[in-house]
Amino acid sequence: MKDGVQEKSGEVARRKRLPGLTVGEGFTRHPFDLEFGVRTSGLVAGRHLGSGHKHDRYNTAYYGVAPSVFRALIVRWRRSRPAAPIDEYSFIDFGAGMGRAVLLAAELPFREVVGVELNPALARIARKNVVRWRALGRARAPVRILCRDAVELRFPPGPCVAFLFNPFGAPVMRKLLAVMTESFSGRPGQLDILYANDEQESVLKRRPGFSRLFAGQVMRSRSDAIADHRILANQPDGEYASANYEDCSIYRWVGVSEDTSRERI
Repeated sequence: MKDGVQEKSGEVARRKRLPGLTVGEGFTRHPFDLEFGVRTSGLVAGRHLGSGHKHDRYNTAYYGVAPSVFRALIVRWRRSRPAAPIDEYSFIDFGAGMGRAVLLAAELPFREVVGVELNPALARIARKNVVRWRALGRARAPVRILCRDAVELRFPPGPCVAFLFNPFGAPVMRKLLAVMTESFSGRPGQLDILYANDEQESVLKRRPGFSRLFAGQVMRSRSDAIADHRILANQPDGEYASANYEDCSIYRWVGVSEDTSRERI
């Protein structure tokens, strides 16, 4: 009986509310959530996103990407002459959080949309959001949320587009790029990376085999800028700030020779 009580206690602890998601901690709902009845708002600092995994220390923070930035980045990508029509691409969001980018991607006719999230609490919320999105009839693509480390994902066959909204630090970024290099070694042109708030862009720029298609500021819409400024201004500690744009980049895997593809992780 004692073991059962301890197991239940552990489960309750794992499901405990994440810091930063109450009004007293600065929580403010984004208009996206108010419009669609989903839950993607809030800011959770990286130090509060522990899951027990060795990569927890490289977490940045949870915050949903501005819908206008996401959509603008998709438009730029679609103008870049991808290798195939969009319905042949798998969309993969690394560090999916509560799933805002996943929901936005599901409005498009991707082959499938996959959210990869390390934190179990965020992954549970994302799955509930996906259920709501389907009920609203907004999901045009199959969607799944995987609770696992980004570097453990097995890429699906066919072309893929990877989305990152500054989910983790350089050590995990290097490992993920190494996995991508191995997975797509015989598939030049079959992987594109959309990187919003690209703080580790220098890591990507140094990785052989990836060609930069775009780097620059992607502007928020007026409504998103107002919403994000208001949300971040409500933080008690003022730890994070918001601008009217996100620094973004787009990369395409073009392939490398066997000798230059080897890099220490």
